[in-house]
Amino acid sequence: MKIAIIGTGNLGKSIAKGLITNNAITTLYLTKRNLDNISEFDGYKNVTITDDNILAVQQSDILIFAVQPAHFESILNDIKPFLTEKHVVISTITGYTIPKIEEQIGTDQFIIRAMPNTAIAVGKSMTCLCSNVQGEKRIKIAQAIFNRLGYSLVIPESQMQAATVVCASGIAFWMRLIRATTQAAIQLGFDSKEAQELAMHTCEGAANLLITNGNHPEEEIDRVTTPKGCTIEGLNEMEHKGLSSSLIQGMVASFNKINNIKKEQI
Repeated sequence: MKIAIIGTGNLGKSIAKGLITNNAITTLYLTKRNLDNISEFDGYKNVTITDDNILAVQQSDILIFAVQPAHFESILNDIKPFLTEKHVVISTITGYTIPKIEEQIGTDQFIIRAMPNTAIAVGKSMTCLCSNVQGEKRIKIAQAIFNRLGYSLVIPESQMQAATVVCASGIAFWMRLIRATTQAAIQLGFDSKEAQELAMHTCEGAANLLITNGNHPEEEIDRVTTPKGCTIEGLNEMEHKGLSSSLIQGMVASFNKINNIKKEQI
């Protein structure tokens, strides 16, 4: 696949690393105003770094936009004359709706929104996808890309704000839970390196149990808990202190913040 990432910041770099590691490219163009910031990709086979967005568009079929929202409109205006019927436009910009993109480049373009997370750099992203009517004809291309970089799910655009909280912000939420587990392990006597290894691999194991077995989390919890045991004692203490409630309220607060930002932009 001939892919261009327009705006190779933190997310763009993560996508690029995932694409390169998983051999998901025929050619890859990476654009950035300051090329020093993406110099780490210089020298990779079939990878070109450039500050020329138009060149990247002309040399690619799939265009993944990972720019700041404030810059997206002007970039779309710049590249619009160079878009052809071959191009698939994939936007990762939070809050920038498909109708707004259509206003700028037309309803006849294949337009897809993607909400990945930074785990895409290690091929473990949870990416949500939606599209315009034309984009439905190319949604499988987007799925093929992002399934090589983790797992993807096609959802209505109306759910993309919520997906941002659950999947993109969710990385930070899970990191905080892993950090807390690490701190507890240190208090229980492990050194910091061992504590983090215990925390992160246990977290990975828990997720893989659900992915592999397809069970509800409570089913797996029941396998671990015993009457008057230490696990249920710990779980109940966490719930008394508001673990589930705090996590839910935090995610809802994050969702409300996104919606407030969106209203301010309208």
